[in-house]
Parts: sequence; C-alpha cells; structure tokens
Amino acid sequence: MFLDREHLVDRTAPLLTAGYAWLPDRMRAAPDDVVRTRLMGRPALAVRGPEAVRFFYDERHVRREGALPGPVLSTLFGHGAVHTLDGEAHRVRKAMFLALLTPPAQVADLVERTTAAWDDAVGSWRGRPEGVVLFDEAARVLTVGVCGWAGVPLGSRDPAAVARDLVSLVDGFATMGPRHWRARAARRRCEAWIAGLVDDVRGGRTEVPEGSAVDVVARHVDADGRPLDARTAAVEVLNMLRPTVAVAWFVTFAAHALHRRPSHRAWLRDGDAARTAAFAHEVRRFYPFAPFTGGRAATDLTWRGRHVPAGGLVVLDLYGQDHDDALWTDPYAFRPERFLEQPVERDELVPQGGGDPSSGHRCPGEAFTIALLEAFAVRLARLEYTVPEQDLRIPLRRVPTRPRSGFRMVVPPAAAG
Repeated sequence: MFLDREHLVDRTAPLLTAGYAWLPDRMRAAPDDVVRTRLMGRPALAVRGPEAVRFFYDERHVRREGALPGPVLSTLFGHGAVHTLDGEAHRVRKAMFLALLTPPAQVADLVERTTAAWDDAVGSWRGRPEGVVLFDEAARVLTVGVCGWAGVPLGSRDPAAVARDLVSLVDGFATMGPRHWRARAARRRCEAWIAGLVDDVRGGRTEVPEGSAVDVVARHVDADGRPLDARTAAVEVLNMLRPTVAVAWFVTFAAHALHRRPSHRAWLRDGDAARTAAFAHEVRRFYPFAPFTGGRAATDLTWRGRHVPAGGLVVLDLYGQDHDDALWTDPYAFRPERFLEQPVERDELVPQGGGDPSSGHRCPGEAFTIALLEAFAVRLARLEYTVPEQDLRIPLRRVPTRPRSGFRMVVPPAAAG
C-alpha cells in the first residue's frame, strides 16, 4: 500500500520535465510492467501490454469522469467533451461520433477533400527559394479539408490562422508554459466561433450541408433527452476538427522517415495498399505522439498483485508499449515491413489509445488518421523536393514533440512544357 518514498512523493513535475521517457524508463526497471507512483496528488498505477489495455478500457475498472485535469480540458479536449463521460452518457455521445467518423464513405470524403487541398497547395510551394515548413503547410491543408468535410464555413477567415489555433489546442496541453496559455486563448476563440455557428444553424441564419458534422452535432440529443448547449456542441465539433489537423504531426514524421530512410520512397511511390498501410502503421508506432492516457479507478483495483484505491489513477503507457521489446522485435528500428510479416493487433499498437472504438474510449477518428497519413505519405514519396540543412532532432522532453525545424523542404518549379 503506497508506503515507500516512490509511492508517497508526487512525480508530476518529473514526468512533465522528462517527457516521453519518464514512464518507459520506470517500466523497464519494473519486473512485470507495473509501476506504482503518485501523480497529481493521487496514488497511481501505471500499466502496459495488451492485457493491460483490456483491463484499462473496461468501465468496471477505469472511469474517465473526473480523471482529466482541468488544464487538459481547457486546451486539448474542452470541458464537457465525450472524453469526460462514462456509461450510457458516453455511449450515446460516442454513437454520434461513430456515425460521423467510421463509415467508409465519410473517410473517403475527408481524404478526397484534404488531398485536393494538398494538390492545390503544392503549386504554391514550387519555386520558393526559402522553401516551406511542411508541418505548417500540412496543418493548413488539413484545416481546409476537414472544415469543408464538417460543414464549417471558413468564409473570410485565414485558413493558416485557423490551423494555428487548432494546432495550439494539441501543442499546449502538456505544459504550463507559454504554449499552454496560447492553447487556452485558442480554445476560447475556437469555441466562441463554432458556438456562434451552431446558434446560427439552429436559428436558420446559416445553412450547412445535411448530415455534416455541424448539422449532426447541432441536432444531437444526449442521453438525458436534451440537445447539447451551443458551447458543448462547439467542443464536440472541435473534437473532430482538432484531431484531424493533428495528423500534421504524423505527416511531418512521415517526411522525416523518408528523409532518413530514402529507400522507403520507392516502397510508396506505386501506391501499393499493403506497403502503404505498413508504412503508416510504423510511423504511428515508431514516432512519439501521445505518451500515455489515464483514468480514475472505479473501485479498489488490483493488477498483477499491485493495488490502487478507488479514485486513484490508472495510467496506460502508450509510448512505452509501442516500443516494448516483448511485443516488437528491435522496437527502436524503423521497419515498416514488420507489419507485412504479421497483422496489426488492436491492443498491441496503441499510438492513440486502445480498446474497441465502438464501445470504449478509443479514438473513433483513428480510421481518418490512418487514411490521411497513407494518402499524404504516397504524395510525399512522389513529390520532388530537397531538404536544406536544418535541425531535424525530435526532443523527447517536449510533449507533443516534432522535428524542431518543422521539416523545411524546397520544391523546385514545375518542368516547362
């Protein structure tokens, strides 16, 4: 029972300072992939592995209500978001997301819109001697595509400015520095904008496509029989826009992988579906994105002989699991072919969480992420560009991290004739 120093001293500050390596380092020192500690003033049990994923996503064991810190809700997810719900309230709200994010036609529509925006943007990149920063350009392209898909009219808004706000929501959740306060300001702006749009749609002052995300969220009735208030509706629309724009992280990682390992360009150029999927899965496994996820113990829990009391935290080590040598041969090598040699297991590969998206808290937009990453990886492999000297290091202390330079690339002018 939390008697030694490790269990009594709060480790939140070291976690924030060390970033992605903090929890995997402690897991490696543990004999059975279980770490007991204290985070945010609560006793915490950190776990990993496929069985731990199933344990974590069982609502009899772990709940989300009251588990997410206020600073994370004020930046990444938004107060009142589906991520904070459990039981029937969660299932009803989640069903709305599943209806919008999982049908193949919806995925294809989003990919078509965003790749069209990418193809249009490439023309503006050509011949610019200073080049472009891929992370910024990918975020802008994804913003144009997902806003069109969601029925969010950009109007006179600058897509680059909207993209910066949506990126900030992700970029500032894991720090209390300037990035965090920029994220809070961005959330206030975004929620006010989208809440106003929802009010206008409900009042008949603005028309959006029937069946679009804005239309569906505006008409949604929650488990209590009531429609969402405009601000909560805005939170949930943003919970479709924000994760889509966050694919910019993976697109930039894909470019980093192709630069470091140029042989994989040939892997992707012909668009072979199996190899493209393998490359996308390996980018998501190898590169750091979400370090972990957490919930609140619904009752007194015991996992592999370790106890956490009701109300304590249960933390699932995502980055560590995706680099666990018990699951992955040579886990710190970038090897897309590993996913041709064996199928992807749902609860082994967990870059965005695990479990069943139809019944648990796994991200319902994961199919969007994979499809977009596949489409952009092929386009990157086919695009001619040079990579000038720059700082491409990926600092593991920064969460979420990315190449320091954002990946600057120079695209030559189109050939005449």
